[in-house]
Amino acid sequence: MTNKELIQAFYKEFFNDHVVESADKYVAENYKQHNPGVGQGREALKSAFADKFVTDPTFKLDIQILIAEEDMVAVYLKNVDPEGNTRCRVVDIYRIENGKLAEHWDVLQPAETRV
Repeated sequence: MTNKELIQAFYKEFFNDHVVESADKYVAENYKQHNPGVGQGREALKSAFADKFVTDPTFKLDIQILIAEEDMVAVYLKNVDPEGNTRCRVVDIYRIENGKLAEHWDVLQPAETRV
């Protein structure tokens, strides 16, 4: 599986299908998180999004651009509501190690208008 395929599969299963346990396949146990709103490690990621999916069962991320170079992948995506309106724009950056997501950075931009 290429790094791009890894990211695509992870986003589909984890973020869009809300299969929190899928992180076990795609995320390293000692996952390093640079978003202060989510704790360190795979279990903290799973816990944070298990809660998110309960409070927002329509949560979805649509990949717009995916760029991979060596062990780094950058993803530009939109968080969209069920009608397809943009709630937030996101850039996620990952470092891949041994076929798993090892480190994560992000930038979020809430949508002022839902287009």
